[in-house]
Amino acid sequence: MAKLSPLMAAPPLIFAGLAALFFVGMQRGDPDALPSVFIGKPAPEVPVGTLELRTPLTDADLRSGEVTVVNFWASWCPPCRAEHPNLHALNEEGVRVAGINFKDTADQANSYLDDSGDPFFAIGFDPQGRAAINWGVTAPPETFIVDGDGTVLFKFIGPLVGSDYEQRFRPELKKALER
Repeated sequence: MAKLSPLMAAPPLIFAGLAALFFVGMQRGDPDALPSVFIGKPAPEVPVGTLELRTPLTDADLRSGEVTVVNFWASWCPPCRAEHPNLHALNEEGVRVAGINFKDTADQANSYLDDSGDPFFAIGFDPQGRAAINWGVTAPPETFIVDGDGTVLFKFIGPLVGSDYEQRFRPELKKALER
């Protein structure tokens, strides 16, 4: 009978080890989730700038006793444009929706809101993106649910559209409004 070399056992053992690592890795939580360090903490300051002829957003607006949805957006951002009808729908449902326009020009932002409608009860203007950094925003659109005392309850990365919006954002908003 021929003797088997120990090296012949190496490939199946290596394969089994890699398969086990991949299996364990797939059992972890959502790999796309970027938890916000602000969840459960006071909302950062809003920018002091505003768009001409728009109601300015203030820190007091986030501590008014009412849940507020804070949406970071830009006129040049296609996903922001895609979510815009849902922001209007939220506003029509009576949800307080605040906007923070960032890395944009005032003329382009105002023109966009004039053409597409303004779903925001108040707007902050952050042309350099400094407030966005303070909020941990990486790219528009990003949306936060802020409790009436100014505590950040939830962060949603990406446009408020589709099944992700329905299955993740809407239930969190409902929970916040029922508190």
